[in-house]
Amino acid sequence: MSTASPAPNRRDFLATSATALLATSAGAAAFNFTSSQPAAAAEASSIRPFTVSFPQEEIDELRRRIAATRWPDRELVSEAASRRTSATLAAGDTQGVQLATMQKLIQYWGTEYDWSKCEAQLKSLPHFVTEIDGLDIHFIHVKSSHQGALPVIITHGWPGSVIELLKVIDPLTNPTAHDGTAADAFDVVIPSMPGYGFSAKPTEPGWDPVRIAKAWTVLMKRLGYNRFVAQGGDWGALITEQMALMAPPELIAIHTNMPATIPPEIVKALAAGSPPPADLGPDEKRAYEQVAFFYKFGLGYANEMALRPQTLYGLVDSPAGLASWILDHDADSYALIARSFDGEPEGLTRDDILDNITLYWLTNTAISSARLYWEHRQTAKAGFFDAKGITIPVGVSANPSEIYTAPKSWTERAFPKLLHYGHPPRGCHFAAWEQPKYFTDDVRASFKTLRTA
Repeated sequence: MSTASPAPNRRDFLATSATALLATSAGAAAFNFTSSQPAAAAEASSIRPFTVSFPQEEIDELRRRIAATRWPDRELVSEAASRRTSATLAAGDTQGVQLATMQKLIQYWGTEYDWSKCEAQLKSLPHFVTEIDGLDIHFIHVKSSHQGALPVIITHGWPGSVIELLKVIDPLTNPTAHDGTAADAFDVVIPSMPGYGFSAKPTEPGWDPVRIAKAWTVLMKRLGYNRFVAQGGDWGALITEQMALMAPPELIAIHTNMPATIPPEIVKALAAGSPPPADLGPDEKRAYEQVAFFYKFGLGYANEMALRPQTLYGLVDSPAGLASWILDHDADSYALIARSFDGEPEGLTRDDILDNITLYWLTNTAISSARLYWEHRQTAKAGFFDAKGITIPVGVSANPSEIYTAPKSWTERAFPKLLHYGHPPRGCHFAAWEQPKYFTDDVRASFKTLRTA
């Protein structure tokens, strides 16, 4: 047994956990740039059209591997108890993703699911790539037809992708068709993070959230925006908050649906494994218990990816392995996703879930995306959820089924220029994907006062 990398202690978890999120032949050939040649040095800052296109043989190979799935024995706890929820985790009554759920997913994926619908939706949007800091970055860029649209860059997380944001593009860019006014319009930029989706995979260490945040500012300025806002959830929230900490003059505000608001004294109590402090209000006590629960029961995936992402070979060789790893994210997200395959959809459909998993497979990005956890662990100076001293204006959505629901008191303390505190009646970890209407409403409300500034 190797002793080179000691297991992280509770403080390591606090500092490095993430939220939450592939056929050998499915590498770069699985999708096509308009030009397959690297940009010349003089053209490094150019913006090039990008074409989404996957060879049929890659789809056929995926189906072959799905049909050849080798199943393990069934879990050793009852089917009802093995549903991975907060209650079953706390009781120790789950052993992971249910065999029955996975068999339903694989059966549907291999016999009924149609990737071409998702590919057609992706192709209907304007895609581009541009080289930033030596790496080709992919992004979707949809401009509103309304005058005075506010530019926004929206960043996905893990195990997400640009697919988790597709439902909000039209409501944001075309608000008059979605219960809004022309004054609510945005120009929307949605990049794929390095190592994710259609962006290039880093070939050397160093692409941590801080570097990505710097790249996003370069991207927006390259697009000609000298005044813009940013939004994110999961890793996208951390990257967006890093942009806010850098506070480039062009960035006027941010919105996050997974805000980092935990005060320093609460960080210390969590690190010590203490019960909730007696002076916490009801919302603060619930948030404390949610975070403590996540640190105790929800970090299995994050720990592996932060320490040994390269070990996850099964994810690039087995569709079932990839799907089960993506499903087993956090307790409430897993319960919601599993219901889609158990006849109880809520927010996400079976096709929603498989669109995202299939993109990971076809782009062969299971391990390259996981490396972001490793990168963050090398450089993180604070915990994912710790308040970071942001001073620019911030809007927040505190979703009830997020990893933790940020209390308004913590939020006001963490963000002294709080623009908006939204508390939607429904919403989990993938806010824009699961509840696009509530997400859109909060984003509009957060930036409304800045449009005429």
